[in-house]
Amino acid sequence: MEKEISKNFNFKDSIYATGKRKTSIAKVWVRKGSGKILVNGKNYDQYFTRANHQMKLLRPLEIIEQASTFDVKCNVKGGGLTGQVGAMVHGISKALIQLDISYKSTLKKEKLTTRDSRAVERKKYGHRKARRSFQFSKR
Repeated sequence: MEKEISKNFNFKDSIYATGKRKTSIAKVWVRKGSGKILVNGKNYDQYFTRANHQMKLLRPLEIIEQASTFDVKCNVKGGGLTGQVGAMVHGISKALIQLDISYKSTLKKEKLTTRDSRAVERKKYGHRKARRSFQFSKR
């Protein structure tokens, strides 16, 4: 059934945007529709099983009060599930702004249009982790 839904999604009449978070990259297509959200060919509630991930994913559509009027198709790669959700939210927000510029002020207030550039800090030599040192022994 998922393949059938994916085939019915027409790319020609949709808006494309790219979202990024940590090491995840999301390619997002948004179009007018009935509120279906596909992630890598699956329904979003099958791909993201945690409730907080599902809430984060629906946030940009709920903020503009258009949750059931847009279809979203997304291909996401890299990172973990939290990074993938963040990348999708960024991509959906950018695509909605391309669709209608009046959404920009409401989405910008919620800081959904800005790429969250935080990533894991690299490990330094002479340390146990990025900043944590080995235990010091005086004797």
